[in-house]
Amino acid sequence: MIDDDASVCEALRGLFESVGLLTRTYGSVQAFLATEPPEGSCCVVLDIRLPGQSGLEFQEALARSGSPQAVILISGHVDVQMAVRAMKAGAVDVLAKPVREQDLLEAVNRAIKQAAKRRRDIERMAALQARHALLTDRERQVMALVTAGLLNKQIAERVSIAEATVKLHRGQVMRKMGAESVPELVRMADFLGQEGGHESGDAGPLGPQ
Repeated sequence: MIDDDASVCEALRGLFESVGLLTRTYGSVQAFLATEPPEGSCCVVLDIRLPGQSGLEFQEALARSGSPQAVILISGHVDVQMAVRAMKAGAVDVLAKPVREQDLLEAVNRAIKQAAKRRRDIERMAALQARHALLTDRERQVMALVTAGLLNKQIAERVSIAEATVKLHRGQVMRKMGAESVPELVRMADFLGQEGGHESGDAGPLGPQ
């Protein structure tokens, strides 16, 4: 909870802890940044109007950094433009003070679930990127063409290598990526942002390998 009004912080701390939520309170964004980030899935509830960096600016900075922390913004003066800006930056909710306790608790519940999903996605992305980094240039090219839907014969013609060599590279790709099937490999490629072969599949032949 980040709010320069100590009474608000204490009131909301009591609310959150009454339902079993571990809560930390801060009077400014700077105070929050000066401490170790919380572990596990969490959300940040912060006032839009804060001394120094505003809550809205901080939320946008968190979004740019790729942080898994989900954000709920509260303010005594919420206008449409402000709310739209916050939601575009990924805010879970924008609530006006005085905040209804049930509305806030529901928003926090959604935010924690969203943060947990973001954390899982970040961990999955890191694992897939590590596996993808183990592929050779040719294997990346074959993976891109396989996930684009090309058959082994078509891939062989595209990159000017033997079909048997394509099968060999394809097997290596499946093993290194940990994919049990082509549909699973396609999902991995989509998650990595390859979009069916745009990464290297459209490149010219690399020469026999």
